[in-house]
Order: sequence, then structure tokens, then C-alpha cells
Amino acid sequence: MKLKKGDKVLVIAGKDRGKTAEVTEVFRTTNRVVVSGVNMIKRHTKSRMAGEGKGTIVEKPMPIHASNVMAIDPKGGSRTRVGIQRKDGKRIRVAKKSGEEIA
Repeated sequence: MKLKKGDKVLVIAGKDRGKTAEVTEVFRTTNRVVVSGVNMIKRHTKSRMAGEGKGTIVEKPMPIHASNVMAIDPKGGSRTRVGIQRKDGKRIRVAKKSGEEIA
């Protein structure tokens, strides 16, 4: 997977298609990513006996498959694929559209 935490991505499939946001978590074994504000669900929390308070409804983002998001080109701002190049023996991620390095 060529996505990392902190990457700006565009959602290209699913109920949140067209949204742009930042990757907050990456699960490499299942090939999924958590994108802030995308694929939000509501979970009901139980009230606690130790004085924590009432039960509430918490909204949180759930993982989506990495194939449903694309990286955003740092130069043009449009979606792009990510390539790998070698520079001084190190791997750097590069936007295929502009050739710009993705930080």
C-alpha cells in the first residue's frame, strides 16, 4: 500500500464520494485506511456505574478499503496515482501526474 498516515486523499467510491480529507490510520494487513470525517457511524455507549455519567451516542470514522481513495497531487490538487522512485538509495513517493514528491 502506498498511502501513509497524514496523506491528503480524495474518496472515489462509496457514500462519501467526492470528499477530500486526511488519512488518520492505516491498516496494512487488511488494506484499509481510516479517513477523518469519512464513513462515519454512530455507536451507543453504555452508562458507567462508577459515576462517569450517562450513555451517549458517539460518532466515529470507520475504515474503508484503500482502493476507494486516491492521493491528491500536491502541485495540481487533483487526484493522482502514487509511484515509487529511488533517490540516493532511499525510496520516495512521487505523484504520477506531476512528478512532484509526496511528503
